[in-house]
Amino acid sequence: MRRGPARPAGGRTAARSRAPAPARSPTAASAASGERLQKILARAGLTSRREAEEWIRAGRLTINGRPASLGARATAHDQVRLDGRLVRAQALPTIARAFLCHRSPGEALRAPDARPGTQARAPRAALTERLPTRAGRRFIPVSPMPRVDGGLELVSADGVLALQLQRAVHALRSEFGVRVRGELGPEQLTGIRGGTLDSGEQLAVERCEPAGGEGANRWYTLVARGASGKQVRQVFERCGALVSRVLRTRLGPVTLERALARGQFRELTSEELAALLAPVGRLDDE
Repeated sequence: MRRGPARPAGGRTAARSRAPAPARSPTAASAASGERLQKILARAGLTSRREAEEWIRAGRLTINGRPASLGARATAHDQVRLDGRLVRAQALPTIARAFLCHRSPGEALRAPDARPGTQARAPRAALTERLPTRAGRRFIPVSPMPRVDGGLELVSADGVLALQLQRAVHALRSEFGVRVRGELGPEQLTGIRGGTLDSGEQLAVERCEPAGGEGANRWYTLVARGASGKQVRQVFERCGALVSRVLRTRLGPVTLERALARGQFRELTSEELAALLAPVGRLDDE
């Protein structure tokens, strides 16, 4: 029986077996090399990571037209949309930035969020509304002082950086100026240095001493670790002091310099940010 010629090694059958694999979709590539969607939205200053997760569960976010799932990642080449509106890449800050602000007592730190169907208006522009728009659209305060008080405030439009700073504050030493009615007695000062809060916890007060004053008002300087303005006011009032003002003048390595007038702000340097974050370091990509 006559046989035909043998097929060459590079014939059609071999070519089929070596057909190129289909190209990976942008979404598949993003899953391996991109950044978590919650972190992207937080870094853009649009929301917190926790709220971003709620948006994902509610089906409000898509990546390249497909509903996003928890744990999804995206790159700069992907189209991320929130309620159908594109989250633009240029909205993402390339460098983590934070600002030191000198807030006047009673001044709003940021404008209230508007509810659906309403327009929230503040009596005057909030302090963060005067920050450069190129630095972000939604600034997140770090351990804000009560509205009635003021002084040094830290804000950032980078949600990840703001979270890092919020965690670091608990380990940082802060200084406050407290104005009270009349002069405090020795027993009151001893009680304040004890740092007892309404919850029974102890504020780590390092010192509390007179700082002058005129007329009926007296100023006291308090230094404590991990203290908020609300806690400082509470410690004084628990000891019978009539507090009229609490001003934060220092937070960790950052000081509210006299040259920075009320209502003004400046950007923190990379060295200042590194010193502020030293107690906790950088957070992992969770």
